Amino acid sequence: MGIKGLRIKKSIIFTVLTAVLLGFIAFVEKTESTKTFNGIEVIVKGISDVYFVEEQEVIARLNNEFPELRQGTFMSDIHLAKIEKKVEKHPFVKRAEAFRDLKGKILVKIDQHKPIARVARPMAADGYVSSEGKILPTSPVYTSRVLIIEGPGAEVILESKDLSESHQDLLDMITYISNHKFWGAQIASMEIDRKGNIWLHQQVGRQIIEFGKPVELEEKFKKVEILYNEILPEKGWNTYSKVNVKYKDQIICE
Repeated sequence: MGIKGLRIKKSIIFTVLTAVLLGFIAFVEKTESTKTFNGIEVIVKGISDVYFVEEQEVIARLNNEFPELRQGTFMSDIHLAKIEKKVEKHPFVKRAEAFRDLKGKILVKIDQHKPIARVARPMAADGYVSSEGKILPTSPVYTSRVLIIEGPGAEVILESKDLSESHQDLLDMITYISNHKFWGAQIASMEIDRKGNIWLHQQVGRQIIEFGKPVELEEKFKKVEILYNEILPEKGWNTYSKVNVKYKDQIICE
């Protein structure tokens, strides 16, 4: 077979394969267009086995908002983007992804916001700070054991709505404590005054740590480590009631 014959053969094979592919695509599209709704399933990714978003609650909201989610509705008439947008209005939903499966079901996968601190107010509702700095409401069903933030400055935090836009330095400190294996377990609460000065209260130990502004985190926490590793073992664990690390190159014990 000559070169011309090989070219013709390859052209025919290509044409046939293209026709088969187009036929398969048309078949799939036709099948999808005639497939009907057969239920909805919500899958929530837990955070340390805590679920601030309840699957049945989401399903009930979607059924109420989208009357087309009923048996017999063509799947092509169900708008997944609108479902995702509705689910993401839930305060604890970080991201929602909706898609169709081969059995005619709508699957909605949900990632929750992760609370890393709780803002406590004695005369008003509390709120959470998420890992992205978003201010979240508390849940009537679940609580999360996280760093407690209190004091006159707590009100300012809740009013900000998003710490990444208004108090990035404070968010950096909360994140630092939350992600640190030792400090996350040792620091029980953070007290903030209206000027942004911070005092740390410990799980173990009677000393209140005057931290100052949430800056120079590494340097200040290293000074607290010196307190634990060198000063208190020598002087006695109950010798001091207050430790000041806010000044550069100084540890003041009282």
